[in-house]
Amino acid sequence: MSSRVTGNQENHNFMLQSIKQLYGKILEASDGEIGHVKDFYFDDQNWAVRYVVVDTGSWLPGRQVLISPHAFGSLQQAGNILCVNLTRKQIENSPLIEAHKPVSRRNEEEHCEYYGWPYYWQGDGLWGMGGFPGLPLPTPSLLSAPSAASRPQTKHSDVQLRCTQAVDGYHIKARDGVIGRVCDFMMDDQNWAICQLVIKTGHFILGREVQIPTSKIDRISYEESTVFVNLTKDAVEQNPAHH
Repeated sequence: MSSRVTGNQENHNFMLQSIKQLYGKILEASDGEIGHVKDFYFDDQNWAVRYVVVDTGSWLPGRQVLISPHAFGSLQQAGNILCVNLTRKQIENSPLIEAHKPVSRRNEEEHCEYYGWPYYWQGDGLWGMGGFPGLPLPTPSLLSAPSAASRPQTKHSDVQLRCTQAVDGYHIKARDGVIGRVCDFMMDDQNWAICQLVIKTGHFILGREVQIPTSKIDRISYEESTVFVNLTKDAVEQNPAHH
């Protein structure tokens, strides 16, 4: 599902894109196919997608790679294909990640240094000093990653990245009890911010799907597989239906 919204942030119009509908999309680099979308890493403090997890299939067997939204810009689709502004060689030589393990800040620094992406965790904006991926990147001097000795500690330094696939199915707990389960994420296709969670209330099969803004989410407990929402169950039910 996609829906047109007039954004009040950065004065732009954007589409709300279903993340679930992006799973399996073919990814094309500038010189050929590189695999398909397997998952997304997001941070649950700023509610932004930080990386697309790519399954490279038979091209690089047994390997997964991370690609920042900076390599896509605003999310443009051509049928079942997403275009990436990188070459196959760049992706093949990119830093390795360990499958089924959390992405460390050091992993992120290695990727930023390799590709020349700005650090999203430096600065106060959603994408730090680098600006939104959908906008032109800063000048090369601003993109340069600082040396390890000069890297400042920021309020984002303890952010843990989570997989959307893993959070899918988590319980939604309102102030007065459990109301449903997570079934999708709706993302701004310009700045890659997750604006809404889609939840299924009531019976898992026959329940109703509604959208709740991420601004109403207090926290996610990964130990309890639960998303805590600062709403009553009645208030959740009154949110817009998801079609």
